[in-house]
Amino acid sequence: MTGREIGYQWAARFVPATPAGRDAIAIVKESFVQVTPTDFPGLFVLEPKVFGDHRGFFTETYNRRLFADLGLNYDFVQDNHARSNTRGVLRGLHFQSPPTAQAKLVWVTRGAVFDAVVDIRKGSPTFGKWYGLELSEDNFKRLMVPAGFAHGYVTLTGVAEFQYKVDAYYSPAHDGGLAWNDPDIGIPWPVTEPVLSGKDAVLPRLRDIDSPFVFAG
Repeated sequence: MTGREIGYQWAARFVPATPAGRDAIAIVKESFVQVTPTDFPGLFVLEPKVFGDHRGFFTETYNRRLFADLGLNYDFVQDNHARSNTRGVLRGLHFQSPPTAQAKLVWVTRGAVFDAVVDIRKGSPTFGKWYGLELSEDNFKRLMVPAGFAHGYVTLTGVAEFQYKVDAYYSPAHDGGLAWNDPDIGIPWPVTEPVLSGKDAVLPRLRDIDSPFVFAG
């Protein structure tokens, strides 16, 4: 059974058995999640189907079989949840080195953030370049970040809750990062004086590290 069939079965149980309902089921079967590739190899934007009415909404935040059906074969082992209590909190840019390198599926469940990644895979056609987008509780977008990217985000709202799945456990010995304001990268963060941790305030520039990642093609 594929992930799309799982979405179809869910809809079949909750959508009325009327012509309009059957049409809705057909739409769900075809577009249970929209996956948009970026110019960065392995980096994807995901937009899940959201079922809403006057009571609220329902959406699947993750479905392993659906991901496999889409060719995103990640074995996620840990879920993380971060809350920021003011606008302008910037966390990043972080990565975890091999052999505990992490791929991440990231999204926001309260408020909004500007999320950014930097490709630090040696030999990648997008090495040293950045990609960014807004993630919010309203747009439901997720970013699938493969290993070999430094990742960070800055909060755009007074309160923001950020959640993500990783496919390797946290390892302090392999924790690394890049300066959020590295001029060689040039991410146009929407804040000029972010709220930083002491650790993030002193991270090195990309040119000052020997990246442990190699692009596999």
